[in-house]
Amino acid sequence: MQDQENGAADAAAEAAQQVKMQVLTQFVRDLSFENVLAQRGVGGEVSPDITVNVTLDAKKRKPDHQFEVTIKLKVESKNKADEAALFLLELEYTGVFHVEGVPEDQMHPFLLIECPRMLFPFLRRIVHDVTRDGGFPALNLENIDFMQLYRQEIMRRQAESAPKHVS
Repeated sequence: MQDQENGAADAAAEAAQQVKMQVLTQFVRDLSFENVLAQRGVGGEVSPDITVNVTLDAKKRKPDHQFEVTIKLKVESKNKADEAALFLLELEYTGVFHVEGVPEDQMHPFLLIECPRMLFPFLRRIVHDVTRDGGFPALNLENIDFMQLYRQEIMRRQAESAPKHVS
């Protein structure tokens, strides 16, 4: 009988610790696409060199358990031969999430790793369509390792806050 009570207590504790996440809405906050190549009227062969920069932002919203997570993406394409710009795409894609059951000390990484993972397929589709509709071959973004991105940002912040030694 004691084992059944302990099992029921463990199940209740596990249910209390269960994470609940729901995407309430997602939207394009800002989008800019500039076809520099067409504006310049450059002809000839181009060999694109594409760089993708990603930054993340998360903040608490007024209602309890609601958070806003934004992926800021900057995609630059330059011609390898002469470094001439081909296109520039800037996109801010935001999701509003209802999150419960995440311990306070784990909320920051949860918001900047798990929430962007949920948004990424939609952001990828927008980039694909915008580059194609902008006159270039559709750009299919590679998967982004949001955990690695988070670790790099933490390391960068720690390096910035480390005391500077003067020789």
